[in-house]
Amino acid sequence: MDKKNSAVLSIISNTTLIIFKLTAGITMNSISVISDGIHSSIDLIASLVSFFSIKKSSLKEDDDHPFGHGKYENVSGFVEAILILFAAIMIIYEAFNKLISNSAINNVDSGIYIMVFSSVVNFVISSIILKTSKKTKSIALEVDAMHLFTDAFTSLGVLLGLILFKFTNIKIIDSITAFFVSILIIKTAINLIKKSLKDLVDSSLDKTDINRIVNIVKNYPNIKSYHKLRTRKCGNTREIDIHIQISGTDSLKKTHDICSSIENEIKKVFPDSCTVIHAEPYTEKFHKKSLT
Repeated sequence: MDKKNSAVLSIISNTTLIIFKLTAGITMNSISVISDGIHSSIDLIASLVSFFSIKKSSLKEDDDHPFGHGKYENVSGFVEAILILFAAIMIIYEAFNKLISNSAINNVDSGIYIMVFSSVVNFVISSIILKTSKKTKSIALEVDAMHLFTDAFTSLGVLLGLILFKFTNIKIIDSITAFFVSILIIKTAINLIKKSLKDLVDSSLDKTDINRIVNIVKNYPNIKSYHKLRTRKCGNTREIDIHIQISGTDSLKKTHDICSSIENEIKKVFPDSCTVIHAEPYTEKFHKKSLT
């Protein structure tokens, strides 16, 4: 499944669950079920943001965006995380009001069935989307999948609360469950904000990716050292800039062939990468990082 179809699948599933949850929550007068419906509503908005950001980020480079449109996915991830945080605040507010009013819950069984259905659907859909996000290296889809995964767990929390209420008839359980749901949502939102901001502020690739790049360079006996290795992510694209020091060749063609070979090997490891290599003659005086 490609990125766009995954985003559409998320929109359809969220829309369906919103209708079920809000209808059941209002009928039951349950703040925990309504709060889960609010969470799904925010997820729907996030899915729409994700869909349009993926559509925008897939555009080719142009005069105004010479490095492509990949950052739209990073911005999308940040916006979606903020929306999740906003949903949590709304749930806390409504749960507090319900705690004060101490109103009754009706037709608990229907709420239990809706939460079971919601959990199963979200687990299945989030797994499909997460698999696509890893395959396409899409931060927007990854965030969307995490939304749905969190929604599945919050639905399980609500389900547990409804079951406890059914057997104990303690009204406060509904509000306590809603508070528990909001805590899970806040935790997810904070993690996603951190992840989105990491790429927006052009943080370097992780150590594993950097080591893979260095190991490729090490395989060339003519390359004695490297320096000014700079990396960053732009959407699902890895941008790599490195200076290498070469010995044993005065041929411009041979130097060019070495650089092209390195770029091709990096491309095999990171298909959506953009690599810039600056070749220099090797001298002890300017030796930076030896590869021997």
